[in-house]
Amino acid sequence: MKAGIVGLPNVGKSTLFNCLSNAKAQSANFPFCTIEPNIGVVNVPDERLEKLESLVHPERVVPATVEIVDIAGLVKGASKGEGLGNQFLGNIRETDAILHVLRCFDNDNVVHVDGSVDPIRDKETIDMELQLKDLETVEKKLDKVKRAAKTGNKEAQKEEAVLLKIKEGLEAGISVRAIDIEKDARAEYVKPLQFITDKPVMYVCNVDEAAAVTGNAYVDRVKKAVANENAEVIYLAVGTEADITELDTYEERQLFLEDLGLSEPGSAVLIRGAYRLLNLETYFTAGEKEVRAWTIPKGATAPQAAGVIHTDFEKGFIRAEVISYDDYVQYGSEAKVKEAGKMRVEGKEYIVKDGDVMHFRFNV
Repeated sequence: MKAGIVGLPNVGKSTLFNCLSNAKAQSANFPFCTIEPNIGVVNVPDERLEKLESLVHPERVVPATVEIVDIAGLVKGASKGEGLGNQFLGNIRETDAILHVLRCFDNDNVVHVDGSVDPIRDKETIDMELQLKDLETVEKKLDKVKRAAKTGNKEAQKEEAVLLKIKEGLEAGISVRAIDIEKDARAEYVKPLQFITDKPVMYVCNVDEAAAVTGNAYVDRVKKAVANENAEVIYLAVGTEADITELDTYEERQLFLEDLGLSEPGSAVLIRGAYRLLNLETYFTAGEKEVRAWTIPKGATAPQAAGVIHTDFEKGFIRAEVISYDDYVQYGSEAKVKEAGKMRVEGKEYIVKDGDVMHFRFNV
């Protein structure tokens, strides 16, 4: 599952990506691994994993991860191939969610591509390019569907009505995610077309150090502008975060954060937010050899969760032995949880809950 960092040139995308790429410096438990120059696998900070480690004392700990892609800066005309337009749009189409970086700070030494700071204008510039690309997609599909609808095909007529609604919305400057479409129709007609503006989005407001704790007027404007999008908005001082990651020791970094009035790095907030944005959650396995966080989509059944470990676990699933995280912490060990009668046996229909500690029984 990938989240792509997007934004205009010079808004702080690369600094943010580099900051995330140095996330290993913030805690020995959360190293970062670069796959390609512009793609990184970033570990998801999770206090529950650290707590389980302290109780179980395993040989190793493996956290959940999110793949972050640093996508080239977009310019006006990208939908028509300007700048790195086609490459940009191809890269963003391959991601599952968007981290849209907006410049929300004043600094005469950092030149803005449009000459002044206006995060709403910047957002609309990128939105327009993505909407124009989606408009091409919906128009191509409509041409095919209209022909079928004219023959009296009821299904095609339903699809045509949905696609026309999307076309009208895009032409009015509304992203697909903000267009009011019934859940079933969205699943059947919209999702297969993989519209770029239908991807979940988090707006990352890049503020200066003075606004790192409380935000600023630019952030307030962004929150107001995206209120109808069902999008997350966070703010962090990207430059300051980058400075923190350069410090040599964990203690130095913690002191810097405390001086700013922050309890943890903004990068940790962002990574967890990206994880939520991708509609993911975590279950754990805990044993002497390994304590591990496994990533599953929300709503996954026990066999589907088992399949994340190995496909044989899903094929031959018999049952899952489940302990809630809170019970594990309360009683302090698996043995004591069993003694207290708090371990549950669940079958194929069980929907895994975030934080479950699980063992799977299977037979292939």
